[in-house]
Formats: sequence, C-alpha cells, structure tokens
Amino acid sequence: MDLTQISLKEDIAHYFKEDDLSRNLFYLEKLPEDEVDCNLFIKSDLVLAGLPWFQGTFEYLGENGFAGEALSQFEGNYLKKGSVIPLGSLPFSKALTGERIALNLLQRASNIATFTSHFVAKAKKYNVKILDTRKTTPGLRSLEKYSVRIGGGFNHRLGQTDMWMIKDNHKTFFGGIREAIAFFKGVGAFYTPIELEVHDEDEFQVALQEGVEHVMLDNFSPDQVRKVIQKKAPGMTIEISGGVTLDKLDSYLIPGVDAISVGALTYGAPAVDISFKYQRKS
Repeated sequence: MDLTQISLKEDIAHYFKEDDLSRNLFYLEKLPEDEVDCNLFIKSDLVLAGLPWFQGTFEYLGENGFAGEALSQFEGNYLKKGSVIPLGSLPFSKALTGERIALNLLQRASNIATFTSHFVAKAKKYNVKILDTRKTTPGLRSLEKYSVRIGGGFNHRLGQTDMWMIKDNHKTFFGGIREAIAFFKGVGAFYTPIELEVHDEDEFQVALQEGVEHVMLDNFSPDQVRKVIQKKAPGMTIEISGGVTLDKLDSYLIPGVDAISVGALTYGAPAVDISFKYQRKS
C-alpha cells in the first residue's frame, strides 16, 4: 500500500461504515466468490478523475492493485461518450460490495474535473488561473480539491491557516480593514501571506496604502475591474470572485487579472455518467 492509499484509508473506512454492511454478516458470508470481469462504461463526454479513491475502495477490501494500471493511463484525460475501460477481475463479493462507493467517488471527482476543465480552457490563453474555494462537501475536501487540479485548475486554500484571508466579518469585528490587517500581522506566522477581500474602489485604495500583496475583488463588475486594475501595484496579485459563471467568464478575462475563484467548481459541477459493470468470467 503506497502513501496515497495510507492517507485515504481512514476516509474510505468511513464511507464503508456509512454503507452499514456490518449489520448483515449472514448476507456478506453468503456472497459468491466467483471471479468477474469488470469494465467502466463512459456514458458522457468527461475528464476522468478519482483514481486514488476508486482504487483505494478495493484496496480497503483487500484487492491490492485492482484497476490501478488500467485507470492510471486515463486519469486526467478527456474521454468520449461510448468509451470502455477494462479494469481486470475481482471476486463477485468484492465487486458488489465496493462498486457503489468506488463509483460515487469516481463520478464526483470526474464531475468536478470536467467542469473545471471548461473554465480552464477559456482562461488559459489569457494566463488567468482558475481557483477553487473552501466551499467543499464535508468529508470530501481532499477529493474535490484534487479533482480541480486534475481538471487544470488550482487550489486556493486547503484550510483557513494556509493564508490569512480578510473578509467582511473580520472587518466588522475588528473595526475596519487596517485593524484586521494589524491583527493577522500580529498572529506571529511570519511566512503566512494575507489576502484582502475588497468590495469597492475605496477599499482597494486602502489595500494599496497598506501594501497588501494579494487582493480579491469581490462581486466587481467587469467595468469596475478595468478601472481598479489600472492602479495595480507592482508585485500585487488580483483575484476576481463572486458569481463568475462559465457564461460570464469571458467578460472577466481582463489583462492584469491573475486568477478567478469559482466556488461552483466544487458545489455546482454538473453530473457526468459512468457505469461500473461486471460479468462472470467465462
């Protein structure tokens, strides 16, 4: 078992606990052990993602190495509807026990990777990075942020302490932007950067005066972005956030914008369709 599978083992154990198979041991003991040939059927155009979780599900059941070699060549690749991926063989009992968990995780990852890839394809020629957010499904942050990267996007923060991100609640609680900046500078994390969320041109001016390196323009219109981008300081990064849908993305691909964060990458990705099928070995 490699480091990836070791790190996922606790999560996958939780997923099996949720499936609650242990309440019917008689059923588990009666499942046939005959070998079955397994295949993935790709039923919509997609970017395939989630191999560590798919394989880890069957590793948890003792089937080390199942599907890893078959899927590794397709992870992150665009696949057309109608593609079939032979995965190898499993005992029927393991295929039946693991299929729903493995497929749920694979589909969730592929949803996000596919959706992210559409944003990335538009933004790439402008050298604008597409970022996720912390708006992830509880228990699935690792999978969802991994999937964004497989789709060509970048992770914003994995957790709160990766970067001090000053938002409205901080400004309100501490009494203003300068006071919030002073608090985080006083936390004592020498290498932890600060990002300031601003909502208008006046707040952007304060960011300039305070020497803030990373600025998020929250819910700015494209015209507002063009106006403040002219004042961008050397070395400053400008991130756009707030309701940037795929349809609206083109209007925000403005010279000087470094990144666009999209919460919907993880909470609003449309579903793709994948089937996991198996039949008795001949």
